[in-house]
Amino acid sequence: MNDKFTDLSVYQTVPSEAQQYQGILNLILHLRWTWVGIIVVEDERGERFLQAMPPLLSQHGICSAFKEIFSQSTAFDDYPNMVDKGLKILDVVMKSKANAVVFSGDADSASHLRWAQKLLEIEYPEEMQKGKVYIMTDQMDISSNFYQRSWDLQQMNGVIAFAVHAKEPPGFQAFLQSINPLQTKGDTFIRDFWEQAFLCRFSDSVSEEKMLDKNCTGEEKLESLTEDCFEMSMSGHSYSIYNAVYAVAHALHVMRSSLCKHRTMMVGKTCRHLSQQSWQLHHYLRSVIFNNSAGDEISFNSNGEIKTGYDIMNWVTFPNQSFVRVKVGRMDPHNQVLVINEDAIKWHSWFNQTTPLSVCVESCHPGQSKKVKEGKSFCCYECIKCPKGKISNQKDMDDCDICREDLYPNKGQDQCIPKYITYLSYEELLGVTLAIFALFFSLITILVLGIFMKNHNTPLVKANNRSITYTLLISLLFCFLSSLLFIGQPEKMTCLLRQMAFGIIFSVSVSSVLAKTITVVLVFMATQPGSRMKKWVGNRLANSLVLSCSLIQTGICAVWLATCPPFPDINMHSMPESIILECNEGSVIMFYGVLSYLGFLAVVSFTVAFLARKLPNSFNEAKLITFSMLVFCSVWLSFVPTYLSTKGKYMVAVEIFSILASSAGLLGCIFLPKCYIIILRPELNNRKHLMNKKVK
Repeated sequence: MNDKFTDLSVYQTVPSEAQQYQGILNLILHLRWTWVGIIVVEDERGERFLQAMPPLLSQHGICSAFKEIFSQSTAFDDYPNMVDKGLKILDVVMKSKANAVVFSGDADSASHLRWAQKLLEIEYPEEMQKGKVYIMTDQMDISSNFYQRSWDLQQMNGVIAFAVHAKEPPGFQAFLQSINPLQTKGDTFIRDFWEQAFLCRFSDSVSEEKMLDKNCTGEEKLESLTEDCFEMSMSGHSYSIYNAVYAVAHALHVMRSSLCKHRTMMVGKTCRHLSQQSWQLHHYLRSVIFNNSAGDEISFNSNGEIKTGYDIMNWVTFPNQSFVRVKVGRMDPHNQVLVINEDAIKWHSWFNQTTPLSVCVESCHPGQSKKVKEGKSFCCYECIKCPKGKISNQKDMDDCDICREDLYPNKGQDQCIPKYITYLSYEELLGVTLAIFALFFSLITILVLGIFMKNHNTPLVKANNRSITYTLLISLLFCFLSSLLFIGQPEKMTCLLRQMAFGIIFSVSVSSVLAKTITVVLVFMATQPGSRMKKWVGNRLANSLVLSCSLIQTGICAVWLATCPPFPDINMHSMPESIILECNEGSVIMFYGVLSYLGFLAVVSFTVAFLARKLPNSFNEAKLITFSMLVFCSVWLSFVPTYLSTKGKYMVAVEIFSILASSAGLLGCIFLPKCYIIILRPELNNRKHLMNKKVK
């Protein structure tokens, strides 16, 4: 006998416990609970539940707030200890932040829970006002003993219970209504139940219960009892027994028909006295399929478990100590999917008909992420704000995310929004202001040039090397205009031209200043008796100096263009909220090389002018040059740290400001005093006045 099943007990007319565990998990996941308590009865079933359920919950991100074992005993002497243990467990339940409690037990467990609730209500009434959601397993039920009937059922309101799927067979209500204890001879259970249910006593009863103070007539109606005392509907347990009986009956019928047919064919005898063994039934029971009178198809799977599911019932209580079970969902037996109508659930009044939260910590809002506290459960975390530059757009995110390059976090750091494109344009106030200043200084330069050209034969203009003066003024004009190349959207040509034009034009300006300074020194030295410096005085040396200094800067720019020229670039990282359209300088070394060369020329000019500041007043342009180069050097020394500390269009604005300020410094310090004399004090613009100046 190698049959897989050796005893009828392996067949279950209730769904497997594993299916119920999965259903509880699916329910908790559906309601988004992550912090639940567990209570089990101290028996074999409770032990299996405690071994299976917490690990299953943990695998899906659900933590156990507490795990309590409820002791049960049938011995009267143990009852006080059991109630005391129940009180302690209920105290843990009520003080816990977990609003959901999974309770695996039986009908007696629910009765003991009500005992504990009643005693705790007497001792701590304010604590018992809190509501809890109990998730009951299929063995549990509300059953009130006669001394509990007057007790409030409010604490049981909102229970979600798993119940074996059940349907009511035809005639079931008529059967219940026809039960009469006086007509059931020999059935003492019915008589005892009747006395306990209706609080009455039969005339021949041996009960000594003092509360049974009226006589039973046998005409009492079961439908008049409250649901916690007796339910008129078909329960899941009764339905399982009903299906079990019919399953065995169908299997016996098929087995007997099959054996009779076989015996008749083989030996030609009838099967009136056919001998049958229980083990022979297994083969037929395994494959039995039938529709019961309630309309359900009954069959067993390969594990000997009936192919029915669990109904999800919601216990709704009323002030008159009655309650009803409302079906709010079902656990499908085939695909293990939970189907539930959350809107149909009536919760405990404490929750004001909103779905309760059962979490260790309130959800982290978008813009925050979870940080698990050291030594605590992973469900007990703290919420921290996302780091700068990151966002979280959902609740309870483990980590914040970085936005795409073209997006940046909003103020709340809960979504990414598009970056805006920025560059120094003529359409904004800063760009327009700088452009106006550039044009204004250009006009002033043209005006000064016009004044000098109109008065080119006057002693003041002639005494300061007219050709170099004109070269300096024209180069200053182009310096002011070159700043306009830095305004507007960067293009390939403007990126190539602007730094090159700036570097070369400024080198012409500074070298012209150097040439004027050296000319002043040479002229003074040439006037000394016996001096050999006369051959160096003249335009040729000054022009050669300007040309050679400018060519060196031109060579640096040519190398820059040949090796790593500037180009239009999109900078998405310098500023978090904007995409910067800019000119990438290509080679930073070459850029600072151009600036360094200009700085070198400026320092040389400043040094020579400073040394020549005490020459006679007729040649004292060196004083003006000294001050102008001091302004020039100050501007560009402050430019470097300012440029490096700014970003985006403000870097461009800093460079434009430095160009305008240094050029204006040269223009103002060198030429405005001379324009003052030419225009307002023409009497001082004569040879006699210049030659009468004494050495200071």
